[in-house]
This record gives sequence, C-alpha cells and structure tokens, in this order.
Amino acid sequence: MAAEAQLHELIATIEPVDEAFSSQAHARLDSLTKPPGSLGRLEELAARVAIVQRDVRPTTAPSAIVLMAGDHGVVAEGVSPYPQDVTWQMVANFSVGGAAINQLAGHAKSTLVLVDVGVAADTSAFGGVVQAKVRPGTANMAIGPAMTREQAAEALLVGVRTASDLSAQGVRLIGTGEMGIGNTTAAAALTSALTGVDPALVVGRGTGLDDAGVAHKAAVIRQALDVNAASELDALGVLAAVGGLEIAGMAGVMLGAASSGTCVVADGFISGTAALVALRLCPDVAGYLFPSHRSAEPGHTVVLDALGLQPVLELDMRLGEGTGAALAMEIIGAACAVMSGMATFAEAGVSGAGEA
Repeated sequence: MAAEAQLHELIATIEPVDEAFSSQAHARLDSLTKPPGSLGRLEELAARVAIVQRDVRPTTAPSAIVLMAGDHGVVAEGVSPYPQDVTWQMVANFSVGGAAINQLAGHAKSTLVLVDVGVAADTSAFGGVVQAKVRPGTANMAIGPAMTREQAAEALLVGVRTASDLSAQGVRLIGTGEMGIGNTTAAAALTSALTGVDPALVVGRGTGLDDAGVAHKAAVIRQALDVNAASELDALGVLAAVGGLEIAGMAGVMLGAASSGTCVVADGFISGTAALVALRLCPDVAGYLFPSHRSAEPGHTVVLDALGLQPVLELDMRLGEGTGAALAMEIIGAACAVMSGMATFAEAGVSGAGEA
C-alpha cells in the first residue's frame, strides 16, 4: 500500500480524548489537601494527562524523547551561517552523549531515541542511531518541491512507527526534538503557508543570522511559497513542498502517539511547526499535545496561536534538539506526581473548606 494511503488509514484510528473524564479528573484534584486550584497550571497539566490516560492517578514514566534528524536542500540559498555538515556532526555528538539534549534527557530520566530520517551523509556508523532515511536531505524548495507527497508520507510514517513502538513498550510520555541545518527556514515556510502570516513575521535569526541574513531568508521563503504555489495545497502538499524530513518525522510521532493514546510534547518552533502539520492532518491530535515552551524564534508565537495551546515554559530558548521538551516533561511529570500521590482531605483527616 502506498505511504499516503497508509497515513490516511492511521489518521482514521485517532480518536478525540474523552473530555467527559474531565469531571472525574478535576474532582480528584479538588479533593486533595490543598485549596482548589492552588497549584495553578500544574493542575491543568495533570488533568490533561489524566484525561488522555483515563486515570485519576496519571503518570509520565517511563518517558522518551525522539530526536529526528534531516538535511535541507535550501541551505544552497545561504539561509544558514552553518554548513550542512553540522547536521551529521551533531548526530555523531548525540550518539556519544555530548549535546545539550543528552544532558537534559538524562536529567529527566527520559530515553533519547535518535532517528536518521533524512541526513545527507551516512550515519550508520554512529551507535544508537535508528536508520530510517527516506532520502538524503530534501531538494531546494526555492526552485521546486522539497520532496514528493509520497516521500513526505513515508517520513510521517517513520514517526508514526517510532511512537507506536514506544507506546507498545509502555512509554507514557513522548517528547519530540530535531536536528537539521536549514530547518528554521523550512519551519518558517510551513508556518507562513499554513497560517497565511507573511514570512517577514515568522522568520528569525535561526543559528545566528544578522539583519541582512534574516531579510534574505524571508525572500527565499517567499520565492519557495510562490514557486510551489503553496497557498493552493493541502497540509500534506505543503509539507512536501516546503517542509523537511525531520519535521515530517516529528509530525508522525505526534500522530502515532495520539493513535496509541499517549501524551506527546512538542519542543520549540520547528517541533511546533510539526505539531501544526499534525493538527492540520488530524485536529483530534490537539488533545494529546503539550507545547513545552515558547521559543525566542518569532514564528513560534504564531504557531502557538494557531495551535490554540499554551506552552509550559518561557525561558528564551531556541536551541531545538528537544531541550525544551525535556524540561517541560519534568514539570508535567511533577504535576502528575502531585495528582497521583497526594492524600485527599478524607484520607488525611484534614478538614476541608466549610467544615469548621
């Protein structure tokens, strides 16, 4: 069966979360030994996990972070100050534990899963890297589609299978991260195409562009959107035209997690753009999705507004790799620990409000 047909079959299995369970979740929270609502957004986060899991004692352990890696042909347009080789070099660094995400995932006691879905170089010699390359990097979106619809669907299915396998292994919370030089350009192009916001309002400095570089990047994105007639395409078509293989992979992780009834955490701008793609493919994914933080990249606020979801953190981060997801996963886990482990007023023999 063609990948696109498989994708549509998978999407058909995704059910909306059972919001009817919300009353049970909030009744549990209100019965705990604290004034109602006194833990603020921690209570909201715990309730959302409880609703997904249909359990008033939710848990986020064990957890995993999936880091998708892929390259971008649009780097030929000079949109990044870093060379494309940095992608495979960073994959090598991830594989030996030398990057920020290795430290934060370890601190969160979360398994890091590295997936090569589209790195231009051969990464098979790097230990622990799942080999799932759909193609060695995308084509240059400024002169034509980044990939075919079928390739985009194949990359989505890589993510779907990864999330489904983790869920089958008992993982209760999945984070998403990425690596790919040039991918803020793809993320900005996707954001502009899917929201209608002008590229100038979603383009940031990425890995360190100056003002002239940012203006050039916006011009390249406008060219890519025009060349590919992106405004006339559906979500999969937009992903294929101006997206990235690792962005598709992350969107697939979100779809696969939702299909398996598992909560999933988006990282920053690029992962958030993947979330926007996933929601455009299947709006019911929203109930399973948790944005981790608000990136310093300007396009991320546009993405969060389009998602209609509030991030857990604001730390002026813009590294990617899943670093924001790792931090937010710890907070979501703490929220669930409170909801699951606290005593109720009745259990503790503590008088509730109005019992004086």
